[in-house]
Amino acid sequence: MTEPLSSTAGAPALRPASIRRRLAALVYEGVLLFGVVFVAGLAFSVVMQQRSGLTYHNRLSAWIAVVVGVYFVGLWHASGQTLPMKTWRLRLVGPSDTPPSLRRATIRYLAAWLWFLPPLALHPLFGVTLPHTLIAAAIWFVLWAASAAFGAARQFPHDRIAGTRVVDVPR
Repeated sequence: MTEPLSSTAGAPALRPASIRRRLAALVYEGVLLFGVVFVAGLAFSVVMQQRSGLTYHNRLSAWIAVVVGVYFVGLWHASGQTLPMKTWRLRLVGPSDTPPSLRRATIRYLAAWLWFLPPLALHPLFGVTLPHTLIAAAIWFVLWAASAAFGAARQFPHDRIAGTRVVDVPR
C-alpha cells in the first residue's frame, strides 16, 4: 500500500493512481482520439481540398498535433481530467493538488510525445526497417511504462518532467 503524498489544509491526501488503471485509461484515450483525429483530418482535407494523403502530409501532421494538444492541454488545465480519466477515476494535478497550470499542462503534453517519437524516429533517421522499428517501439513503450514503478508517486517520466502527477479520485 502506498502512503498518501500530500494534502492541503483539512483535505484528505491524494493517492497516486495505479499504473494499471493509468494504462487502461491510455488505451481508452486512444479509442477516443481516433474520433478526434478523424474529425480534425477531415476538416483539414476539406479546407485544403486535399485529394491525396501525400499532399500536405507534413501540414496535416502538424495540424493534428496541434488539435490533439489543444484537446489534452485544455482539459488537463480546466479540470485535470479527460473523459477516460473521469471514467477510470483519475485526475491530473500539479504541485498544489489542483489542475495543472497551462504551462505545466503544455510541458506534459510535449514531454508525453517521448512515449512514441524516439523509437519511431529510428525508421526515417537511420533507415531501420519497419518491423525492427515497431519492435523497438514496443520495447520502448514497455520500458517507459515500467519506469513509473520507481519513485513514491509512481510517475511516468513525462509527469516528472512537467511536475505533475496522476492521482485517484475518491468515489
